Amino acid sequence: MKLLRYVAGDEVRPGILDADGAIRDLSSIVPDIDADAVSPEGLALIAAIDPMSLPKVTGEVDIAPPVDTPSKIVCIGLNYSDHAAEVGMQPPSEPIIFLKSATALTGPGGPILQPPHSTELDWEVELCIIVGTEASYVDEDEALDYVAGYAVGNDISEREFQTKRPGGQWTKGKSGDTFAPVGPWLVTKDEIPDPGNLKLWLEVNGEMMQDGTTATLIFGVRKIVSFVSEYMTLLPGDIIMTGTPPGVGAGKKPPRFLQPGDRMRLGIDGLGEQDQIVVAR
Repeated sequence: MKLLRYVAGDEVRPGILDADGAIRDLSSIVPDIDADAVSPEGLALIAAIDPMSLPKVTGEVDIAPPVDTPSKIVCIGLNYSDHAAEVGMQPPSEPIIFLKSATALTGPGGPILQPPHSTELDWEVELCIIVGTEASYVDEDEALDYVAGYAVGNDISEREFQTKRPGGQWTKGKSGDTFAPVGPWLVTKDEIPDPGNLKLWLEVNGEMMQDGTTATLIFGVRKIVSFVSEYMTLLPGDIIMTGTPPGVGAGKKPPRFLQPGDRMRLGIDGLGEQDQIVVAR
């Protein structure tokens, strides 16, 4: 299934894509794509419905993030060996964990707000894991049992905030409003049998910047879910961004960063595409 949330007037409603790619309204089945909806019981309830029996959404609509109010957005840093090399860092021996603020979450087509005094705004296409079952100290071989599905993410990063200001940590460069576009869909894991073999790409103003594959992840989905669950309890609806392949602006020679008016397009096989314009805040 491909689940989503769309804007209708002053509210956000749950939806599902039908076989023709049209949005069908899920409001009569679930109130939102939230922690309850992405649980195994919630997904089973939705899966039992024929999407063609639901009201069809007509006209152009804005797409919201595919899950409502995750308790946290967990990120994995330097998780592609070739990306670590391009930014001059050694590949990690275990997953690097940091957090993005929940207020960074935004839909796949909205503007990206460049903060005041930002000089090094960067892009990072990433595979996102959407948690479906509460996970704590999960064994690696059982980790996929706790996954609801996957989505496209863009880990927007302000590199000067992230690495050059005092404090020695990344969160302040990762957590600005709109710095976590996710979507357009939550694609349930049954549609993505091998998350370790997906093409992912990102272009800026029509120029391809990132063109990679999750086959070069250092730590795969099973390892990530298991590892993160050792340090914090993952709740249904939580999002894990799994890292980015090479081609980020900070790795260019000379470095290249986003400016107001720049347009990003990005996508992952089977998970859809995003399209965003940078706007000065």
